[in-house]
Amino acid sequence: MRTLDKIVVVGASLAGLRAVQTLRREGFDGELTLVGAEAHLPYNRPPLSKSVLRGDEDVTLPGAEELGDDWLRGRQAVRLDAGNRTVVLDDGAELGYDGLVVASGARPRRLDGVHTLRTLEDALALRAELDSGHEHVLVIGGGFIGGEVATTARQLGRKVTLVDSGPHPMHAGLGAQAARWLAGHHERNGVELVTGVRVTEVTGGQVRLGDGRVLSADLVVGGMGVTPNTEWLDGSGLAVDDGVLCEPTLYATGSVNVVAAGDVARWPHRLYGDALIRVEHWSNANEQGAVAARNLLAGPDDAQPFADVPNFATHVHGARIQTAGLPHLADEARVVAGDPEEDRFAVAFARDGVLVGAVAVNAPKDLIRLKRSIAAGEAI
Repeated sequence: MRTLDKIVVVGASLAGLRAVQTLRREGFDGELTLVGAEAHLPYNRPPLSKSVLRGDEDVTLPGAEELGDDWLRGRQAVRLDAGNRTVVLDDGAELGYDGLVVASGARPRRLDGVHTLRTLEDALALRAELDSGHEHVLVIGGGFIGGEVATTARQLGRKVTLVDSGPHPMHAGLGAQAARWLAGHHERNGVELVTGVRVTEVTGGQVRLGDGRVLSADLVVGGMGVTPNTEWLDGSGLAVDDGVLCEPTLYATGSVNVVAAGDVARWPHRLYGDALIRVEHWSNANEQGAVAARNLLAGPDDAQPFADVPNFATHVHGARIQTAGLPHLADEARVVAGDPEEDRFAVAFARDGVLVGAVAVNAPKDLIRLKRSIAAGEAI
């Protein structure tokens, strides 16, 4: 382990918190500062689109209480001077470092007149709107946030329309077979689907589509993806392209004292021929924060590549949907367990005959088996 005296972690969500915990547990006893834009303790984001909208505000993230005095809350990093190893904050303060963890996360893509869901404040504002009596909710984007909001709104008895630009919701992430099943699952649970078209404008309760149609709704919620928070790195010399470009070890490309983790990190994955990927899911942030911290302490020469199989899970209208790997890279997909007609099945995805991804619906044991096979580079 090399000797570092001052480490700064920018971003106080899951990846940043796990980095701080790991640094301390690995024996770092120098000066450690966590910079967080929000005033809250780090909290769990997955409940925001589910239980928080139903009235349960428990978003406790285990370990957040360990931060003590190491945390600067309500502060944002606005500039990085990598040459002088200094992070500049929005109040003008400058933090020197000899090790830096970039965990600044991502923010939702926005459209005027549309509620987004990323922070606790977003969730509470949306819950207040739902509680105010709005009867018809229109959701833009059928990804995991959109699907969970649609699910919660239906549980609350609201009429729901879901608009997605793909042929079926989550088509890119789930593949054709599982996405077709998901579309039918939404419809069987009372969601009106409008697919294959984009929203171009929202004015009041009027939602204009790219094909000229206009839909009406009392409340419009967007799940249109996210943009990594990298603007504060402009001019720093770090390579940025849809996230901080990293080595397989999560060291920022060309740097020996900066690592990145979570939604903001984009790195070459050894399981996929060093294809550059950026993963926005909870488990990735949880695992990467710890690995980035350990690698920072170890130094570039002794750092280990991060090659965990990406995985993700969501619940939509009572069904558990899980993915592993990168199904979108596949040139072949095959149902290997169960049957979509029975609402329990698993799909294996392969490229050149080798497993690269898996999707499971109400089949967690099959997902675990397939994930192990993906990690081992087995044939389909």
